[in-house]
Amino acid sequence: MSSKKTVTISYQGKNLELPVFTGSENEEAFDIAALRAQTGLITYDNGFANTSSCRSAITFLDGEKGILRYRGYPIEDLAEKASFLEVAYLLVYGELPNKEEAKTWAKKINDAMILGAPQDALLQALPRGIHPMAALSAAVVSLSGNFAHISDPANKKHTEEAAVRMIGTLPVLAAARFRFENGKSFIKPNPQYSYCENFLYMMTGEKPSPASVSALDLLLILHADHEQNCSTSTVRLVGSSAANLFASLSAGICALWGPLHGGANQAVIEMLQEINKGGGDVQKYIGLAKDKNSSFRLMGFGHRVYKNFDPRASIIKKACDKVLSQMGIQDPLLNLAKGLEEAALKDSYFKEKKLYPNVDFYSGIIYSALNIPVEMFTVMFALGRLPGWVAHWKELNEEGAKIGRPRQVYTGSVERHISGQSTPKKKAA
Repeated sequence: MSSKKTVTISYQGKNLELPVFTGSENEEAFDIAALRAQTGLITYDNGFANTSSCRSAITFLDGEKGILRYRGYPIEDLAEKASFLEVAYLLVYGELPNKEEAKTWAKKINDAMILGAPQDALLQALPRGIHPMAALSAAVVSLSGNFAHISDPANKKHTEEAAVRMIGTLPVLAAARFRFENGKSFIKPNPQYSYCENFLYMMTGEKPSPASVSALDLLLILHADHEQNCSTSTVRLVGSSAANLFASLSAGICALWGPLHGGANQAVIEMLQEINKGGGDVQKYIGLAKDKNSSFRLMGFGHRVYKNFDPRASIIKKACDKVLSQMGIQDPLLNLAKGLEEAALKDSYFKEKKLYPNVDFYSGIIYSALNIPVEMFTVMFALGRLPGWVAHWKELNEEGAKIGRPRQVYTGSVERHISGQSTPKKKAA
């Protein structure tokens, strides 16, 4: 991981040599651990866009080249040849499972698909109308009480059991809250069904079609991890305080909730619906997106990391056509999305800014085809991202990482004192 390269920083006539580290994909970074002690300086990087907070062996992402790999496997290979549970196993344990391991893993996850009495009561007691991500976060943190006996981050056996519990329990919590919100009773999972099959069954009470199950499996794979994004970084930061897995994941769910992160696919569907209601004039809305005086935003384009095409978007676009065709659905929003993408990619404004469709642009259309309501889209993102969160929390604790504690550049008032006579304090009665 290390090399003999250094970076030299000159400050006030002194030179400081900082060591350079090289990752397995030849990505280089210099270590600033000694910077403040030797120069009194700290770095400033708004949003941490150029700051590595950790070393991780889980996911490699090259935004300039449009590359995404889980544990070395290209996302294209995994999307085509693996199931979501196999990918979850890969992220958590580092290798794809063999047939026996996959069977055992699936059985453990299936056995963990239980709605505990405390979570049942909590989900039913929460007020109607709150966002399902709020309900999901509350239910997940409450698991700390149910599973206090497997909550020690330093205990590897606890980590293994807690990971299985979470991956099995989260879809149950999500489906249960959806049912309660709509005045319906909870549907227990069918032990004969697969993971994705069970989630759709618990949502609707009907056995889903193979096309629906396959589509959901693909979407969850594409969302399973994405390096140090906002929610994953949150899970790691909370976990660095030695908080248990359930508390850390609850925090990650809250971070994912935001419209600039996991809520983006919901925003895309709402945008497409707005354009459709407005007559479907793609060029009109392309113009509005470029107009600085317009409040209209073209959702689902551009990415904080990708400066090229999001590889997940290419996979989802193909899947969208296939899924809707298999299900016999003619969705005007799909044709609208394609037209919008085509117009944007031909426009010099979007080309120059390298604004390409991201994973959120087409995912909502598939969720709609699966009869997943818009307000549940972010929950679906959480279901997919869960194995990545677990893997990062596990990696953090296995490496014994330091507690996260970023610095700041203070911009408030300099030292000052209260002048004149202060208000006398009242004596206690």
